[in-house]
Amino acid sequence: MKNTRRLRAHPLAVLALLALAALVLALSVGSIVVSPADIIVALFGSEGGTGATVVRELRLARALACFACGGLLALAGTLMQVLLRNPLADPYILGVSGGAAVGALAAIVLGLASPWMEAGALAGALAAMLTVFGLAHGDGSWTQTRLLLTGVIVAAGCGAAITLMLALAPAAQVQSMLFWLMGDASGANNPWPALAVLAVGLAAALPFGRDLNVLARGQLSARALGVDTRRLRRGLYVLASLFTAVAVTLLGTVGFVGLVVPHLVRLVLGNDQRILMPAAVLAGGALLSIADTLARTVLAPRQLPVGVLTVLIGVPVFLFLLARQARAGER
Repeated sequence: MKNTRRLRAHPLAVLALLALAALVLALSVGSIVVSPADIIVALFGSEGGTGATVVRELRLARALACFACGGLLALAGTLMQVLLRNPLADPYILGVSGGAAVGALAAIVLGLASPWMEAGALAGALAAMLTVFGLAHGDGSWTQTRLLLTGVIVAAGCGAAITLMLALAPAAQVQSMLFWLMGDASGANNPWPALAVLAVGLAAALPFGRDLNVLARGQLSARALGVDTRRLRRGLYVLASLFTAVAVTLLGTVGFVGLVVPHLVRLVLGNDQRILMPAAVLAGGALLSIADTLARTVLAPRQLPVGVLTVLIGVPVFLFLLARQARAGER
């Protein structure tokens, strides 16, 4: 038993160090290079020089927001892949991110306050997820082809709705809305609610790790072993939609993190959800933190939307996974 716990703790410890290194990199790299001493002063002291001020006022909130968004999307992707028993499931591909963006943009166009924007994003994510899963449920089970096709159609419909809202929005709002849609981290100044949702959501999902392991083998096996699959699936619907909505509200539509991270972590660590969920959170947070650091430094002083980099990384990985599954099917 002790050896098993050590084997579980070891990869999580490595990923925790990787996430910490990604956050330190995000705080130190930029037009002004900040030393580790200044970072410590900025985090734990009340005074400091220019470096500490840059960390406190410009970089800390942005780095934590990217970590929270990456962790939320990776955790949402992990839950959806278990729910669908499909490693290609992802909030972005299946239109859930698009539904959240439609709800959030609708609140912006109507001039509603921030809480309504978050509520709109959650409602849009839930509606998109229920639409995709409802339409893709044929012959008593989800099939990969039906699921992906339905997700593409729903995502296209969300894209059309977003385009319509951009056309109807005042000209002064269009540019900021476009940057937000591409995944803009420059305006993220309050990451604490998202971090709280990430921590509470992970804590709520971890006790069901065993049930998720059984569910990954199929609904019949799960029911035979006493798992309330209907209640568990409903909980997964709500949690995955909530995580996606919070991430979209925070940074906009950041694609493919929920696809790439859980799949790569699963290839390395296996399919035990008790390890996979916290590992995906750490890896997703580290990935998005590093991607945002590159987005704001590669073409400095110009900044790229972080969502552009994640899509550039995710598209070839997604095509590789499709080709890999096709070869496996031929065998």
